[in-house]
Amino acid sequence: RLAGPRHHADLRGPTTCALITDAEKQAIHARLGPDPLRPGDDGAHAWQRVARSRTTIAALLLDQKVIAGVGNVYRAEVLFRHGIDPYLPGRDLTRAQWDAIWADLVSLMREGVRHNRIDTVRPEHLPEAMGRPPRVDDHGGEVYVYRRAADHCHICGSEIRTAGLAARNLFWCPGCQPPTARRP
Repeated sequence: RLAGPRHHADLRGPTTCALITDAEKQAIHARLGPDPLRPGDDGAHAWQRVARSRTTIAALLLDQKVIAGVGNVYRAEVLFRHGIDPYLPGRDLTRAQWDAIWADLVSLMREGVRHNRIDTVRPEHLPEAMGRPPRVDDHGGEVYVYRRAADHCHICGSEIRTAGLAARNLFWCPGCQPPTARRP
């Protein structure tokens, strides 16, 4: 909690809050992987780490040393949009799949910044196009799987699943993101 003489704010989300020097900030930034929002960054450096890893692609997308800034919503949604099993080991992902994920993250995250909300649903799957009610959630935005556990997939009708992975809630559609043989 940050407290002042007349106001206070409860921090939500971060596990640590600390005042740091400019040098400490630069050291933290130096440890970050490429950022889809940073001009000039591309996914090649991240691909090198992903391609060698036995860690699941869902966990790798949240590892800030691999790729910066993705977060839980974009993780779930980009994997859905590309039909990728979240439990697929990074080393089993193809370069073409990675390049598509990176390009999609660049586009989705830029739109998120521009509109100040996360919308990941393609135009043909929006409520107006599908004749379905819009999403009602305090997080906002139209999404395919994020925070939709036990709801039915907009595309295939399968029940959206959830599980813990990398200390976060993972959401996916088992119909649109079929499991790989290596799933735990």
